Amino acid sequence: MPADAVAIESLYRAHHGWLRGWLTHRLACSEKAADLAQDTFLRLLTRRCASLGEAPRALLVTIAKGLVVDHWRRSALEVAYRETLAALPEDQTPSPEVQLEALDLLERLAALLDGLEPMTREAFLLRQLGGLRYAAIATQLGVSTRSVERHVREALYHCYRLRFADA
Repeated sequence: MPADAVAIESLYRAHHGWLRGWLTHRLACSEKAADLAQDTFLRLLTRRCASLGEAPRALLVTIAKGLVVDHWRRSALEVAYRETLAALPEDQTPSPEVQLEALDLLERLAALLDGLEPMTREAFLLRQLGGLRYAAIATQLGVSTRSVERHVREALYHCYRLRFADA
């Protein structure tokens, strides 16, 4: 067994129970806490850390906090999406498969845009999803047209970088 795997196994045995309790306290759901504790250790395995550091609990908490944020973001998206679906006439409601695909796409889009400054994200969404022209966005945001162009350009570059960083 590789040294990293042995170190992570040792870390798992020593800290899994503590991490699960920490997550249960924050999430108020022992099942979700168990899932996120497992995901935390899975992230550690996929990172192939050369060193787990002097403070393994701090490393676990850092990873787990990111997973908790992802969980809450997905939950908020899911609630908003379900509310939108509930407002649709029954004959226009997409199939469960399409609903799941749409929710996954919304989650990926939210994660992608999460790294943007609020003004940049707003300008980008108004342009790409709202279809507004730069001048209309500038008026709505109270900035110059050149600023809107810069914000949209930054957002496009951000998305491009992240898209090809995964590839």
